[in-house]
Amino acid sequence: MIETGPQSVTLKAVASRVGRTHANLLHHFGSASGLQKELARHITETVCETIKQAVEASRAGLGSPREVVDLAFDAFDKEGAGALTSWMILTGNEDALTPIVETIHQLVDDIAPQEAEAHGSVTMVHEETLALVLMAMGDALIGSALSRSLGLPETAARDRAQRMLEGTLDTIKEPG
Repeated sequence: MIETGPQSVTLKAVASRVGRTHANLLHHFGSASGLQKELARHITETVCETIKQAVEASRAGLGSPREVVDLAFDAFDKEGAGALTSWMILTGNEDALTPIVETIHQLVDDIAPQEAEAHGSVTMVHEETLALVLMAMGDALIGSALSRSLGLPETAARDRAQRMLEGTLDTIKEPG
């Protein structure tokens, strides 16, 4: 998928690539849509676990908000989640987005309890997650071209996302 795009995630192409038959994959996934849904789940679970570890490291003073931002942006750009998500929407396979949305929600539930305890609400973490994911998705799809057009560095969206997270962390750390 990363080499040739999400349109290449067909049962026949994947079967050939992994040395299996079309029938093997059809039996396992049921359809190309099922294969794409499983691919989306796998990418999202892998990336969310890495992001969770980065958040925990940042909280322990061993990481930074930029690492979290870069992981999220890379998932949608270099790992292909942005292209796959767009392809699924454009081809009417929106139910394949369910594992992406559910996995991100689970990530927020896993990392938010500390903020909920301290502030009585997880709203800020939910909002920051939404903004970060939407920024990463948009950057994967049009970020380079738009940044160039606006005369901004290619990292402008990542830089903005980093400032957003740092501001949230400052707010969370402030007493009362």
